[in-house]
Amino acid sequence: MKPTHVQALFAGTIFTSAFLLFLVQPLIAKQILPWFGGSAAVWSICMVFFQVVLLAGYAYADWITRRLRVKAQARLHVALLLASLAFLPIVAAARWKPSGTEDPALWILGLLAVTIGLPYFLLSTTGPLVQSWVARTPWGAQVYRYFSLSNLASLVALLCYPLVIEPRSTGLQQAWGWSLAYVVFVLLCAGTTLYMARRWASAAPAASASASASASAAGTAARPRASDYLLWLALPALGAWLLLAITNHITQNVAAVPFLWVLPLSVYLLSFVLTFESDRWYRRRVFVPLAAAMLVLCAFGLQHRVGSDIKSALPIYVAGLFALCMFLHGEMARLRPASAWLTRFYLMLSLGGAIGGVSVGLVAPQLLPAYYELGIGLVLCALAATVLWRRRPVGIVASLALASCCAWFLSKQVQKDMRGQWRMERNFYGALLTSETRTGIKGPARKLYHGSTKHGEQYLTPELRREPTSYYGRNSGIGRAIAAAPGGPRRVGLIGLGAGTLAAYGRPGDVYRFYEINPAVFRLADREFSFLADSAARIERVLGDARLSLQREPAQRFDLLAVDAFSGDSIPVHLITTEALDVYLRHLQPEGVIAFHVSNRYLALAPVVERIALARGLHAALVEDEPSKLTGLDESDWVLVARDPRALLRDPLRGATSGLEPTAPLRPWTDDFNNLFEVLK
Repeated sequence: MKPTHVQALFAGTIFTSAFLLFLVQPLIAKQILPWFGGSAAVWSICMVFFQVVLLAGYAYADWITRRLRVKAQARLHVALLLASLAFLPIVAAARWKPSGTEDPALWILGLLAVTIGLPYFLLSTTGPLVQSWVARTPWGAQVYRYFSLSNLASLVALLCYPLVIEPRSTGLQQAWGWSLAYVVFVLLCAGTTLYMARRWASAAPAASASASASASAAGTAARPRASDYLLWLALPALGAWLLLAITNHITQNVAAVPFLWVLPLSVYLLSFVLTFESDRWYRRRVFVPLAAAMLVLCAFGLQHRVGSDIKSALPIYVAGLFALCMFLHGEMARLRPASAWLTRFYLMLSLGGAIGGVSVGLVAPQLLPAYYELGIGLVLCALAATVLWRRRPVGIVASLALASCCAWFLSKQVQKDMRGQWRMERNFYGALLTSETRTGIKGPARKLYHGSTKHGEQYLTPELRREPTSYYGRNSGIGRAIAAAPGGPRRVGLIGLGAGTLAAYGRPGDVYRFYEINPAVFRLADREFSFLADSAARIERVLGDARLSLQREPAQRFDLLAVDAFSGDSIPVHLITTEALDVYLRHLQPEGVIAFHVSNRYLALAPVVERIALARGLHAALVEDEPSKLTGLDESDWVLVARDPRALLRDPLRGATSGLEPTAPLRPWTDDFNNLFEVLK
């Protein structure tokens, strides 16, 4: 083979593996999401699995390159590649659908292991393993450019899935398409492996010229020292920490915009692409002062309105993440070792990323009452600079000054939260807080927020505390639907609790059954609000995902079912599909009504509800409420769905409902297909 053809073979293998590695994560997670009630925990458990297997793959690559000769490596790796084909197609078997008695975390881990375990493991090994082989070739001095290529492939996969693949294919089609692409990868990787074993088996790893120069500049020896290992671990850990912390901040505290998380992740991957592609991209004289300035600006924004206004916060934090990741990853690229230590370097990099991810994703929600991990990460980033500049007194002093400045702004953020909020509580599902306004149209009021999204409020004066507020006024779609329900005791189901506002409509003899996945919401609704305690209705509570709970329960025979879970950025799609509608209908009286709360600043969800209703032969109508500002109520949109169109024409719904405006062709959403992009406003 010509050298250019060999290089293309190596590059194609690495690009394909990284592309499929990144693509399979949302694909398989979405496939099993409805089986486990669409809980956010499903995504987190999947991420834990992927991170552990990725670490195992890097450890495997490090082990076999040090313990086995190239021909033995080839025999073992090709055998595993062939064995992994038995896992195809990556379609989760129906036998893994939970019955409700299993531990969901262990069940999901087992499901992933038997569905995608070995293929994902082998994809994880490809980058470091193939690069260790490239190091034995005449062009091995450029080996670290292949790491840049793998991150470029990940970036392409990140953008392709939501923009190209998901809108145009069902989950089953995606699984088969990925499986066919994996077969192509197996052929590429097997060809690379066998060619390497035949052509370059006896060659020693070549020393990378750029790596040697970087090592010399950093004062490192050929054999990595303990300080090198520490930095290989700390720098990627801080990069992953800042990625997740900034993503949390802009999606929870700035704007609940779907897909906004794609922007920081793209910037993060781009920094890897640039810093490892060539030394020309990272210049200390440019990025060190830029990172220092953005460090201070990001910390300042945590306690100032510029850090919460989307027009200023989004450019500040996205640009800040880019500058800081260029600094962290650029310094890591300068510390890259000679090729003999390549796999160990990647193993530490992966371990560092896992530590940063686990710290923010799993530990911070348990230890911190609000989103303080970003401020802590900025302080740690400044402290890491003191280690990098440990031989430069001026650099140490400057880094400590930056750390002190960031710590001061963090303390101001905490003080501001303590003054402005009544209660704060955080868990796996996010941060909740209640705040009080002492002045207003109707006097003092207490509000409940999940991130930047309001989930209810209550007036505190005794004569007004039982009055429905915010999106639930008497002229809103839900207010009218409750009033229009048949006479006599009503049985009402409510998906999503919030402050418990809808309990204010309860009458003696009524039953209001609330479904809520977050136990902290129940606690705050009881401690900080009195809607549940004051209601004349009997209040029933169900903790857990609503759809999963309804699937297990006998028919509840609701006169009205309110689905109120679509106001934030994390839209629980499994609650707005044709299969979900089938579940709701089983619990509905023949003349009953399902009310979908579709008020959303960024998504046009009313047409989605209309389509799933039409797909099941039902009738839908829209109720738009635009109350005067003097009422203190919020604008709201509700779509009412019923089997019998006369249920949508009862007083006081008569004249308040309207047909939905014709929209572009929209496929009904199912558990196997949905497309948020086509309903973005």
